Amino acid sequence: MSIVEKLADWSPWVPFEDALAAASLLPGVYMAREGSDGPVVYVGMAGERPGGGRPKGLRGRLGVYVTGKGLVSGLGEAVMDRALADAGWLRQRLAEVEAGSPMRAKEWGRSAFARAGLQLRWAVTADRATAVALERRIQAVLARSGLWNRSMPVVFGGAEEAEP
Repeated sequence: MSIVEKLADWSPWVPFEDALAAASLLPGVYMAREGSDGPVVYVGMAGERPGGGRPKGLRGRLGVYVTGKGLVSGLGEAVMDRALADAGWLRQRLAEVEAGSPMRAKEWGRSAFARAGLQLRWAVTADRATAVALERRIQAVLARSGLWNRSMPVVFGGAEEAEP
């Protein structure tokens, strides 16, 4: 059992499109991997949201990605960056535009997630602070594994650069 496996009580891996229905409304940490047996590529967290109302936790965070609305933060940005670096994916989008049926931005986001073929799993935590600590610990353990998180080195087309 790996160090990451021992750090929390993880849900089973589920395809990205099924994650929203299964995710908890409680705070926690989620991981994304490529395909059914690929490497972990992203580690994120979801805490309580200020302002009262119904708790959204992990389900709320993943919902932002599933709907295509999370293109400029976290996992959504990482997935979109990779889609935009894929000439074939861009050619498909351009063909749609040239055919007179361009997609809206959130549809581009959903298409980028479909292209990525991710699976997700998560662990519920007691609160936001615990989720932040667990996220940081897992990122530290996986720091050299090529995570897509902004704080990790990014590789596009063979060139590596550190994200700010």
